[in-house]
Amino acid sequence: FNKRYNKLLKRKKNSYFFYLDSNLLLIKCYFYSMGFIEKYLQGGDLRSIGISEKLLKLIKNQKDFDILFNYLKNSNRLISMRAADAIEKITIKHPEYLKSHKKEILQLTLKPIEKELKWHLALLIPRLNLTIKEIEEQWEILQTWASNTSESKIVRVNSLQALYELSNKSPDLILEFNNIINQIESEKIPSINARIRKFQNSHP
Repeated sequence: FNKRYNKLLKRKKNSYFFYLDSNLLLIKCYFYSMGFIEKYLQGGDLRSIGISEKLLKLIKNQKDFDILFNYLKNSNRLISMRAADAIEKITIKHPEYLKSHKKEILQLTLKPIEKELKWHLALLIPRLNLTIKEIEEQWEILQTWASNTSESKIVRVNSLQALYELSNKSPDLILEFNNIINQIESEKIPSINARIRKFQNSHP
C-alpha cells in the first residue's frame, strides 16, 4: 500500500483521478488495518486474553486507537472483551485517546453489557474529562456495580477502584466513598477487602 500511495503522490494533486485513486487506497488501507488488528483479538476463550498483549505495541497513534475502539462494539463477545482489555491498558499512558470516544463510553455504561466489558469500562471512566453531571451519573452506576453482590468480584473491585479515583478528583465525594467501602467491607470478601485496605491506607 505504501509503495502505491507514494506513486500516487507523484501525480498531479489536482487530478480528478488522483482524488479517486487516493481515496480508494485510503479505504483499502483502513479495511486492511481493521483486519490486521482483528487477528490479535481472536482465538482462545473468555478465560484468556490470547495474543492481544502483542497488539499494545502496534497502536502508535489516535488513528490506530480509533480502529481498535470500533471492536469494543463487536457482536463477538470474545473480540469485544479483548478490545476492551487492550483499550484499558493503552489508555493508562494515553488517556487522551479516549477524548473523542467519551460519549460512546458513557452510553455503554447505561446498557446491559457483559461482565468482561463492565470490568474494563469501570477503569476507563475516571480517565475521561467528565462534567459534574456526568460524574454524578457515573458515580451512581459504579456504586451499583460495586455494591451488587450478584456482580463478579472483578467488576466490583474495578468499580471500587474507579470510585476511589473519582473521589480523588472530587474531594467532596470522599465521605460518600468511605461510606460505600465500609458497607461493602462488612461482606468480608477477601479479594475485595484487600483492595479496600489499600484505599484506606491511601486516604487521610
